[in-house]
Amino acid sequence: MNAQASFQGEPLLILLVEDNAAHARLVMRSLADHQIANRVVHLSDGEAALNYLFRQGDYADPETSPRPHLVLLDLRLPRVDGLSVLQRIKNSPLQPLPVVVLTTSETESDAMAAYHNQANSYLVKPLNFEKFSAMLQQLGFYWLAWNRYPWTHTEP
Repeated sequence: MNAQASFQGEPLLILLVEDNAAHARLVMRSLADHQIANRVVHLSDGEAALNYLFRQGDYADPETSPRPHLVLLDLRLPRVDGLSVLQRIKNSPLQPLPVVVLTTSETESDAMAAYHNQANSYLVKPLNFEKFSAMLQQLGFYWLAWNRYPWTHTEP
């Protein structure tokens, strides 16, 4: 996959919802190194993510806040936690949007709660950068190149 890749003719966009700045930098660096997406939008709290996804406040304009093709979502977020963000997405017209939980939590109850709320995947961030980078590369290829969706990426 390269930076000029597209999803049904559109440039690839990933929404990264991560409050830890160091983790966000690692994710963005890895995605850039592997040319996974044309654009990554990084938001650091759940409230901002919901505003972006549901076109509220500063994110009301679809031209400047396009829909993502994939959401990478941390669980432990300020303002609105990741599970609440996931619930809102999956109980809305955005339900088909792939949401991958990307977290440091290895707790079985967190994974069960994420899947119960329709997470498409639950990934624990490896401590080793090379493993983390390889995981993100595979994640990008799977969700944005190999996976086929039963829907088009249009406005709900």
